[in-house]
Amino acid sequence: MTQNSPLLSMRVSVGYPGRKDVVRDLQLELNKGEILGLVGQSGCGKSTLALAILKLLHLKRGKAEGSILFNGRDLMTIPEREMRGLRGKEIALVLQSPLSSLNPALRLRKQLEEAWYIHHKSSREECSRALLGMLAEVSLPTDLDFLHKYPSELSVGQAQRVLIGMAVLHRPALLIADEPTSALDIITQAEILQLFATLSNKLGIGILYISHDLLSVATISHRVAVMEHGQIVECRKTADLFNHPEHPYTCKLISALPVAPRFETEAMPLLPA
Repeated sequence: MTQNSPLLSMRVSVGYPGRKDVVRDLQLELNKGEILGLVGQSGCGKSTLALAILKLLHLKRGKAEGSILFNGRDLMTIPEREMRGLRGKEIALVLQSPLSSLNPALRLRKQLEEAWYIHHKSSREECSRALLGMLAEVSLPTDLDFLHKYPSELSVGQAQRVLIGMAVLHRPALLIADEPTSALDIITQAEILQLFATLSNKLGIGILYISHDLLSVATISHRVAVMEHGQIVECRKTADLFNHPEHPYTCKLISALPVAPRFETEAMPLLPA
């Protein structure tokens, strides 16, 4: 693998029993430290693509064909035991419903410790330092009282920050964010988007940001891939795509916005200079 090779390079098709070609010969690349927005209407195959990357399609009786190269390794061919070592450590996932993703019966500390120890053999003191450092990175209280809370004692925004912190705990190379702001109010959405941009810039994490919200994609992504009926119909730099859309479906998505964003430069509003 060369210095300039993509972090993620895939060409994949996915089907389910009775539903063939949910994803059809989809080609996509994501570079190291890049935020790539993946946008499309509900049901177009965005979340299916995330499950394919994580090799979790079998949980929904799905089957993928093709290749998914991650850091030069084809995830389609590696054994499940090796894949378990990648999930959470090198490839992390943030979902849209934080309070449903956290175990309501366990205190935060217990859940975070389990996430730490599954990939690290270390002392309790080292674990505590890592957890408190992670809380600081995602702008949460860095004290033991906070770790003693149950998920039900958190706001939705705090719970999402906990999930993001858990996702970056092991400094993954790739973070998949699947509709991570859909359950949040508009102010908290902006804060979470800023957090993703900051973490990507600070830690060099490549982020596949999946959303049907075109405006959130516009504020955070270096490039945007537009998905329709299981295929990528357009993938370009964000400013180019919004200022000069080419595919009819992209034009339709942008025209449906109350106010279409315009970019004077290639820099996104939330991306660090």
